[in-house]
Amino acid sequence: MNEHIAPWYIDAADFPAEGFASDQLEFLIGYAILAPSNHNTQPWLFRINAMDLELFADRRRALRVVDPEDRELTISCGAALYNARVATEYFSHVYEVEPFPDPTDSNLVARLRIGLTGETSSEDVLLFHAITKRWTNRNPFRPDPVPTPILEALKAGAEKEGAWFVAVTTDFERIAVAEMVAEADRIQWSDKLFRQELARWIRTHPESSRDGIPARDAGVKDWLSFAGPAIVRTFDRGGGVAARDREIAEHSPVLAVLGTTEDDPHAWLNAGQALENVLLRARTEDVWASFLNQAIEVPETRTRLTEMLQLPGYPQVLLRLGYGPEPALPTPRRNPRDMLIKHRTGHHG
Repeated sequence: MNEHIAPWYIDAADFPAEGFASDQLEFLIGYAILAPSNHNTQPWLFRINAMDLELFADRRRALRVVDPEDRELTISCGAALYNARVATEYFSHVYEVEPFPDPTDSNLVARLRIGLTGETSSEDVLLFHAITKRWTNRNPFRPDPVPTPILEALKAGAEKEGAWFVAVTTDFERIAVAEMVAEADRIQWSDKLFRQELARWIRTHPESSRDGIPARDAGVKDWLSFAGPAIVRTFDRGGGVAARDREIAEHSPVLAVLGTTEDDPHAWLNAGQALENVLLRARTEDVWASFLNQAIEVPETRTRLTEMLQLPGYPQVLLRLGYGPEPALPTPRRNPRDMLIKHRTGHHG
């Protein structure tokens, strides 16, 4: 098995049930890191302190152009936190989560403290097993509709984590949202700094890379993938990307917006936990997802999206959902041990 995807094949049977709390917490990190992140930056670090698993934002992996406030970075950390919570419950531990526990350290986004053994529910089991089956699926989806009861369950899952979930239901709205996605593509790609930042995260040899986006997933043809970063840096390919994304959005069975009533780091952390709840629930029903977040990353289209759909707050994530062919491979992941801060005074900037 290729090392770059080995973390996806973590085996729950290896959990050190009779081991020290520190060993158990380190095992949980293996599930946390399977969360999604923009450009697959994996912007998180972990520290184990007695019975606590501390989650840090790794701002060295921030995307200064596309995510200047670290909004999406914090959402990604929230998704990682949710995976850790689900895994903790699966391994029959109660826990407490303290968001942003240290006012003097904004990088410490959450502290998860495990307690005594508890009960594992059937829902915990389903969500847990979905963690290793949740990949971002960029393939076109089949036209089969996603049943309303599933969408209602996703909505309830988001609300449980302090967010809201709005499905785009009419053809008119879907076409309008698809056009906003295309417009956001054109705006982003016209910015040389955006292209340079994206190019830094494109991997021409994904089989030997532990992070970033395989060139094929960045819209670079296979026969050009060796030159992918140079192509992205040099040429404004916004027209082609916009046309492709509009087509994908228009033909997705479901577009959905996940958002929050506030727009601050606490809300972003909640949005990330809600997002992962939605993504895992979707996978328990064989529903795949991918992201069209450019319409939210660009301020003008984010505002228009809010107004057009009469959203109840701030949109944080734009999803497409549906049934379709399984992606060939999951995106790479770094070794969990490389994300573990060994000492209490360790660097986490």
